[in-house]
Amino acid sequence: MIDAYIRPLIDPPLTRVGTLVAKTKISANAVTVIGFLFGLAAMVAIAFGSPTLGGFFFILNRVSDGLDGGVARATKMSDFGGYLDIMSDFIIYPGLPLAFCFYEPTFILPAAFLIFAMAGAMTSFLAYAILCAKNNITSDTRGKKSFYYLGGICEGFETCLFLGLMCFFPHFFPVLALTFGTLCLCTTAGRILQTWATFKS
Repeated sequence: MIDAYIRPLIDPPLTRVGTLVAKTKISANAVTVIGFLFGLAAMVAIAFGSPTLGGFFFILNRVSDGLDGGVARATKMSDFGGYLDIMSDFIIYPGLPLAFCFYEPTFILPAAFLIFAMAGAMTSFLAYAILCAKNNITSDTRGKKSFYYLGGICEGFETCLFLGLMCFFPHFFPVLALTFGTLCLCTTAGRILQTWATFKS
């Protein structure tokens, strides 16, 4: 919901750091893969009973996710890089709630609800991007991206916030999962309406 407002604040420093990283010959895709491994480490830590440690790995995952874009902007953006980046995010995001099912089996139902709700939000996001690419619709509101980023109640910031809170306050997982899941369903509904308004003709 607020990604468009914070991008102008975080993109310049990420680009500066990304330029330094690019000088070491580390590619943007390599940074994405490293970030993905941090995300997997977060899932493993949570599943084996250390959600706080998982939270720190998740922070590293998010920093890497921002940094790979900075490296790409300093070198060359690629379609595969955009694909790799979004695939990494969309595996790690629902992966954390899944990990909490192993951490505490009584969390299975709220986790299942959240994963279901996130699937709708992610699918509506990607489907809109496909239609925009087909119709040559572009936007840099959320920074220079490989494809169209449709906004909503839950975007990157809100996702990071809720998943981070789950890691550092695991006993509140059911409440956070139900709240975040409800917001994801509202996001999906809003994106469907936006898609209808844009492409109904």
